[in-house]
Amino acid sequence: MNSRVTILPLKWILLPGAALISEYAIARAVASMGLQVPTGAAGRLDAYVNLLAKWNRVYNLTAVRNRDAVVIRHILDSLAILPWLQGPRVLDVGSGAGLPGIPLAIARPHVHFSLLDCNQKRTRFLIQTVVDLRLDNVEVIRCRVEDYRPDAPFESVVSRAFAALSDMLLVAGRLCAMGGRILAMKGLCPQVELAEIPPDYALVGVYPLEIPGLNATRQLVHMTPVGAHGTRLDARVGN
Repeated sequence: MNSRVTILPLKWILLPGAALISEYAIARAVASMGLQVPTGAAGRLDAYVNLLAKWNRVYNLTAVRNRDAVVIRHILDSLAILPWLQGPRVLDVGSGAGLPGIPLAIARPHVHFSLLDCNQKRTRFLIQTVVDLRLDNVEVIRCRVEDYRPDAPFESVVSRAFAALSDMLLVAGRLCAMGGRILAMKGLCPQVELAEIPPDYALVGVYPLEIPGLNATRQLVHMTPVGAHGTRLDARVGN
């Protein structure tokens, strides 16, 4: 595996010979991934990138600072899991700067997203982002995942934050409804991690994610509760 991550500027990928037009470039990149998003979504995604850059100067929300790299490594990477997302309720565990939850919420305004993080600075940024972008389908929860007790489990639980699948399932698996989807975003997922999935959960599949401009391996691991940790709840596909 090549451990180097190469980022190609969006204008080289999408707008050869032209200056980078952020909103337009984002819209073209999203379309090139075969994804459909609502009218105005690209503008909101661009506004989110601007907010992230502004707050990052003080709060150090992400080590990625180059604008093209933010769009590719954060925005497009987050949106890549849209085809697997199931609603009507989605939990983003360890949301951090709102990834993948904020881009997904912009792309799916009729699905409700709960962004869970225990850090005060990060949740302060998330709350302001929800206000500024008028994301009525998003709630921000400051809480340790181990202590979080929602009224009902979620149809999808997503995360980019956990190093190991077994760690994610240990603390967050109980938050997914029976028949729901646990979606872990990874680099190259080692076979040993897949072999260590607890018996209360089943591996549905491991899918490659193609991110325009990103020369690095990205995978989505799809799991589902099958045992005692799952709570039965009718699941519907969110559009």
